[in-house]
Amino acid sequence: MPVSLPPVKRLHDILPEEPLLMMGAGPVPIPAPVAAANGIVINHLGDTMSRVLEQVKTMGRYIFQTETPWLMGVAGPGSAAMEMAVINLVSSGDRVLSVCNGFFSSRLSEMAHRVGGEVERLTVADGHSADPEQIRAAMQRFKPRVITLVQGETSNTTCNVHLPEIAKIAREHDCLVIVDAVCTLSTMPLPMDEWGIDAVITGGQKGLSCIPGISLVAFSERAWECINNRPQPVAHWTLDATLATNFWHKASYHYTAPVSGLLALHEAMRLVCDETLEARYQRHRQCSNALQGAIETLGLTLYVPEAARLNSVVGIALPESLTSAQVCQHISHHYRVEIAGSFGPPIVRIGQMGEQCRAHNLFRGLHALGSTFKDLGVKVDVPAAMAELENQLQNQRQRSL
Repeated sequence: MPVSLPPVKRLHDILPEEPLLMMGAGPVPIPAPVAAANGIVINHLGDTMSRVLEQVKTMGRYIFQTETPWLMGVAGPGSAAMEMAVINLVSSGDRVLSVCNGFFSSRLSEMAHRVGGEVERLTVADGHSADPEQIRAAMQRFKPRVITLVQGETSNTTCNVHLPEIAKIAREHDCLVIVDAVCTLSTMPLPMDEWGIDAVITGGQKGLSCIPGISLVAFSERAWECINNRPQPVAHWTLDATLATNFWHKASYHYTAPVSGLLALHEAMRLVCDETLEARYQRHRQCSNALQGAIETLGLTLYVPEAARLNSVVGIALPESLTSAQVCQHISHHYRVEIAGSFGPPIVRIGQMGEQCRAHNLFRGLHALGSTFKDLGVKVDVPAAMAELENQLQNQRQRSL
């Protein structure tokens, strides 16, 4: 028998009448020029696309703070860019030291294992940055060819604040450095060349305030030399970086590119350049610090101690009486604000990336958060928190004048 025609609803009937304010760990709200560009389709092999790609690479070198020509996009999420970096730099039998702060850094470890790497995991406790001396000792003992780590562990809101020192130690041991900057690129400094990083990965949907499903990876000249001298070809055709140069550097065919996503990425990166990295870092730091102070004034506890705290995603410890699902469902249903649950720890997470870091979003998000905890029986001081947010933002504005 033929398959019968199913009942289908229009997208208009599925989406909420009032759009949710996206204040979770990503995706984030996108600016109007990015949304407009995402509605355009052009020839992916034409002259216009070549001009777009040249600008994306030029802007990318500024945003990644690198002179390397080996910057390219990936038609896929940040995880696809992670995989591209790993599978091109790790060959079967290579020793890989994976610094595991949580869920996403552990994903890098799993990727290295699956391509045949001999992986040693250096597990870091929640709320702590990786210790450079522990890494130095592991380097001397294990002698890895590649080290993988994250700048910011989105899952538990920890930042590897000693990344520059760790990268220096790796270079001293002739070890390639792969860094996941999916939630941190353009929200906090990551000078790829200055710190000696060999591969930096990011996704479009977080700090860059672009759409999900388009990502970027930059390889250093040293990394590219290793890719060209691999003992065997990359097993994954789509993520073969040398094949990707056909499209990204030779105006030729690799696979059909996500044209609309690349146009959206162009506009997102243009907005970063228009703002400048220095101003953008300052905006993210000021907004996140103000929000953190207001959350503590509310009467809630931040999950990670300040010394290792990630600014781009803020973790809030939950009372034993609540689950992350309860909080996320209530704030979404009653206040039309979306925040994130966790990948293990008893926390909820609020993003401070790109367009999330705007004063109007902070005030709406904080009020919704405080009201949700109050509705769910937790004693919080919403007026005091709102006043603290205003005071911190005002003080920071005055200091920057």
